Amino acid sequence: MMTSFDARLRLRGQGGLPLGVEIDLTGDRMRVTADGTFVANWALHEIAISPQGDGFHIEAEGEEVILNLIDPEKFATEIGIHNRNLPPRP
Repeated sequence: MMTSFDARLRLRGQGGLPLGVEIDLTGDRMRVTADGTFVANWALHEIAISPQGDGFHIEAEGEEVILNLIDPEKFATEIGIHNRNLPPRP
């Protein structure tokens, strides 16, 4: 089963407008696309996801990105984060 989320993505510490992306969670993977262009494809067990006040911080491949989601509660449930303070909706 695939679950999709609309989100905004930015690199940690970078200003400017965030990139509009689509997040697809299928099985144990997170796929990120922007306007149909592949951005990332991570195995969930290979990344660290931390909900913080400014979004979901994702550490992968030596980089950190921040995601802001329209439905942070559903995203947290899908990736298995429970009983934590979730970031606000954008």
